[in-house]
Amino acid sequence: MYGNKIRYTFSGHESFYCKSLWLKKGYDFVSGNKDFNVSDSVVELGVGKNMVAAIRYWLRAFGLIDEGRATEIANYIFNDKNGKDPYIEDLGTLWLLHYLLVKTELASIYRLFFVDFHKEKNNEFNRDQLLAFLKRKSFETDYANLYNENTVKRDIGVLLQNYTIPEQGKPNEDFFALLIDLNLIRRTDSKTYYFNTKGKNELTIEILLYAIIDWKGENKMVDYEAMLDYLGGIFCLTPAELIDTLLALGEKYSDSLVFTDDGGIKQLLFIKDLDKQEILNSYYN
Repeated sequence: MYGNKIRYTFSGHESFYCKSLWLKKGYDFVSGNKDFNVSDSVVELGVGKNMVAAIRYWLRAFGLIDEGRATEIANYIFNDKNGKDPYIEDLGTLWLLHYLLVKTELASIYRLFFVDFHKEKNNEFNRDQLLAFLKRKSFETDYANLYNENTVKRDIGVLLQNYTIPEQGKPNEDFFALLIDLNLIRRTDSKTYYFNTKGKNELTIEILLYAIIDWKGENKMVDYEAMLDYLGGIFCLTPAELIDTLLALGEKYSDSLVFTDDGGIKQLLFIKDLDKQEILNSYYN
């Protein structure tokens, strides 16, 4: 019997959620060939030592740096000369960054939460339910001995800060979380949360198409149910929303793809290859 070699990571952010200007600040730092590990980084970035580590962590978690260098998508978004949205003023950029955070899986909780937990719990949840789920997933791996409940609790807190509008009376600082404008997670009360499938901000269809192309690899035929499980979970799409969006993509890119429903088997068929970079270009241009 084979073991489960997945190794989940629930730490690295120093308990700081990702603030709205940190990715640009960190990108500029890396692009200037600066090193997070030298003592001057505290002065260069204008933050404390723990925040320096947090900024580096979030850059890696969003797939914006690799081995200390800016990635292609980081340059595409944040470059001062030709970056498409350096200061993240476009909602589509937030959706793109959200997808990258889940896809990169360096911060394990985001894939586990938006895809696996979302599918199991469907809608409402509290912190204890999410904690129990993450504990179960951790104990299904060969690294159960590394599970630390306090670490996972802190990670849950950071995830909720990243996406949830703060309660009234919270400091203004809490409103600077990068991803709260997506409106993906809401509260029913101080202890209960829900996936805001019907009240979230509208997903840009090009960003969904970018994610489909990126996720499907070389496949020409993409199964609707698989899309619903993975991308539907990530973007908090209802089944009807996903179908409507796929039909809209079929109309807009009719020469390249078509959504079919034959005998109840729903699929997205790529008639010809689409370049995900060109899809982003068409959106930002």
